[in-house]
Amino acid sequence: MTTNSIIQSSRIASLVRWIRIQRLFNKFIIYGILMVLSAFILLPVGWMLTVALTPDHTPVFSIPPKWFPSEYWEWENFARVWTNPIQPFFRYTRNTLIIVTGNIFGTVLSSSLVAYAFARFRFRGSNLLFNLLIITMLIPWQVMMIPQFLMFFKIGWYGTYLPLIIPSFAGAAFYIFLIRQYMRTFPKDLDDAARIDGAGFFQIYWKIILPMSKPVLTVVAVLTYLDEWNDLLGPLIYLDQGRKFTLAIGVANMATSGDPSLNLVMAANLIMMIPPILLYFFAQEYLIGGIASMGLKG
Repeated sequence: MTTNSIIQSSRIASLVRWIRIQRLFNKFIIYGILMVLSAFILLPVGWMLTVALTPDHTPVFSIPPKWFPSEYWEWENFARVWTNPIQPFFRYTRNTLIIVTGNIFGTVLSSSLVAYAFARFRFRGSNLLFNLLIITMLIPWQVMMIPQFLMFFKIGWYGTYLPLIIPSFAGAAFYIFLIRQYMRTFPKDLDDAARIDGAGFFQIYWKIILPMSKPVLTVVAVLTYLDEWNDLLGPLIYLDQGRKFTLAIGVANMATSGDPSLNLVMAANLIMMIPPILLYFFAQEYLIGGIASMGLKG
């Protein structure tokens, strides 16, 4: 090798090393910023954990704030929440799961059926009906709250879970819109080929379109779960017996009692946060894929 080629190769090697160092430095800066922002976002959760581990009759609010209990960590506070005879959280969890399961099943089934009709069929007035459906998204639930309550009260559903579950079988405009936009991305040749093989409309929906729509259906199921899991106003309106209360009502009763134990309130809130977090980790593959592939075609 000549002297010039050696010098040139050494310069190239130095340039490559500099590029690598620069990339590592950029990653270090980016990850550092993300860690700082994540810590800032998780700051309330850290304070909740600190309060939840605080022993009874220990001051919670202090200046400067204490991020660690001064005496010891009371891990039994989480067990005390479950064994509290006044607020039976095990029963509240069961009641909440009944409502959540019914709403997920009803919303996914009804919304996917309506979305399938709007996405795969062409009939007179379909665009007008879909536009009217979209307009209903502008109506706040608070406007319909009193008329719905009077209707359910007249038919004898007050005090039961039916007003909290049955409306989900009528579909939800936002979820119908999401599923419809996703189903419109499927080629029409699938329907034609299935009809040639003798499949009917419902068979096409159940055996072809629905399995291909798993990502968007997972998104709908998770969003429905979060809405119903955290819902306070609905159960507060329609449930009149303590044995039928949900987790949201139980936590609210703990926080609004005459002398609330903040450590138990925060422990209950942390316990209530665990199922949604676990659900996200188990369904994140479908969630990310469904949200990323959810087009706005047509």
